[in-house]
Amino acid sequence: MQVAVVTFDGFNELDSFIASALINRCRKYGLEAFITTPTPVITSMNGVEVTGQRPMKFVTEAEVVLIGSGVKTRDVVADDRLISRLPLDPSRQLVGAQCSGALVLARLGLLDGMPACTDMKSRPFVEACDVTVLDAPFHAEGNIATAGGCLASQYLATWVITRMLGEGAARDVIGYVAPVGENQETIERAMRAVHTGEVALR
Repeated sequence: MQVAVVTFDGFNELDSFIASALINRCRKYGLEAFITTPTPVITSMNGVEVTGQRPMKFVTEAEVVLIGSGVKTRDVVADDRLISRLPLDPSRQLVGAQCSGALVLARLGLLDGMPACTDMKSRPFVEACDVTVLDAPFHAEGNIATAGGCLASQYLATWVITRMLGEGAARDVIGYVAPVGENQETIERAMRAVHTGEVALR
């Protein structure tokens, strides 16, 4: 079971790295995340250069695709050639987006009739796509999910792990990375965010 964490130039490190790191704690169960990039090397919003682990064509193979955010997301959605490299299919893939990544899902037509979560700075741009933005950290309908706020990336990862491996695996991962002395509180917060934000297919 493979997860493509799609990461563009100007990316937010918290969004891509937290999700991928949490998911990769499930490697022993066969669930593995890869930083997936449009070019071999990309640079974060803070100047960190990263070599991608998989090329963009990997999104067609992955069972899960997560779209990270960054300071250049509006450039991404304006680039028809780049967007064409994201042939996502929620009928067979879990698809998630973090913060401004919701703009990518909107551009792909995956948020039609569905509200979304995003960060404060991206909110007006997502709303300009005729998408209702929720005052919530996580929302999912069927196989599509969005998360808002950098640290909500843990909820996106929790959703993926729960859907792919079950709630027990998600609880184990979140409990391990939680601040010492706050393990149970952190686990319950993550599970509550996912359960509260998840809506059955209409």
